[in-house]
Amino acid sequence: MAIDKLVLWLQQNFGYFHGKGWILEVFAVVFITMLLTLLEGMVYKRLLPRLQKTKRIWDEAVCTALHKPLNVLIWLVGIMASAEVVRVSTEQPAAVFEAVNTVRNLGIIALFAWFLLRLISQAEEHCLEGRMGSKRLDKTTINALGKITKASVMITAALVALQTLGIGISGVLAFGGIGGAAVAFSAKDLLANFFGGLIIYLDRPFAVGDWIRSPDRNIEGTVEHIGWRLCRIRTFDKRPLYVPNSLFTMISIENPSRMTNRRIKTNIGLRYDDASKVGDILPAVEAMLRNHPDIDTSQTLMVNLVEFGASSLNFMIYTFTKTTNWERYQAVQQDVFLKTIDIIEAHGAQCAFPTTTLHVPEGLQVKGTGKQPAHGVAWPGEVSATTASSPSN
Repeated sequence: MAIDKLVLWLQQNFGYFHGKGWILEVFAVVFITMLLTLLEGMVYKRLLPRLQKTKRIWDEAVCTALHKPLNVLIWLVGIMASAEVVRVSTEQPAAVFEAVNTVRNLGIIALFAWFLLRLISQAEEHCLEGRMGSKRLDKTTINALGKITKASVMITAALVALQTLGIGISGVLAFGGIGGAAVAFSAKDLLANFFGGLIIYLDRPFAVGDWIRSPDRNIEGTVEHIGWRLCRIRTFDKRPLYVPNSLFTMISIENPSRMTNRRIKTNIGLRYDDASKVGDILPAVEAMLRNHPDIDTSQTLMVNLVEFGASSLNFMIYTFTKTTNWERYQAVQQDVFLKTIDIIEAHGAQCAFPTTTLHVPEGLQVKGTGKQPAHGVAWPGEVSATTASSPSN
């Protein structure tokens, strides 16, 4: 071999290495390992840009996922080979060298599991970007499938590692069956949150990015993350709210993000003096709504007189906007209100507000003035009666 020839040449020309050829062998192994590492990095930097320009998504995913584990694998094999050289060449090998094969096997198992986990993460990213198909997939579903697949890989790797260490899998499973009840009892809250998260993934009452609220609890905000134990919700004052998954199985959840329209519902009061104009105002307001470009006329639309109020004749506007965006909805609602005011004023009417009218009987004088107020008008100051009789009703 080339390494043996190199060692022989160094021993012949350098007396220091006589009888210590294993040092040269270790040096050669480390040197070759470094060269392979540099070569792997160069190939990766040249190959990845080319794969990114093609439509072969899986080739790019495998290349990206394999880069770091392969780099570590090269060093693992190099170090293990060096340790094997030292173990064979020394007269009394250290105890640590006796586990070279076991460490190498465990390292390969761990690196292969790492590669699979990175490959799953790459697949998740491509699915979320819509590169796996014609449309983007649901983020919550992709995250759930990714977590389940990663958990399966880690459990399988752990069982294979135990088998490599000489620990029987059947014994581990038997221990799990016996201690399962105790573990379940001691971690019942953790299990409740786990199954709560599973129910969220299956029923999908909300997804990441949805605005949710609960009428049963003080919970309202935008969902940022759905984990196996809890969900992170960002409230409207930008504070993070962490809610255990088990809570969602016991409360009702409202998901305004999935509304199809936003509703405008309000009562507007007209003066009783304008009662004769109500019949013209209401059809005009309804026509304005039906011709409004941002009002969904396929939904319920009503403009009706609904109440004889204490100070006003109240009519109701009930309609739905096409948009569900909160900012756009506020702008549409404002436009509807302003146009309603214009219609009311165009018909010579006014919006009502609470008023009090003082009816002064004839024959009353304003104290200190000696004058009688005009009909229906009271002078400032106290009012006192000057006659014993009052007008009959």
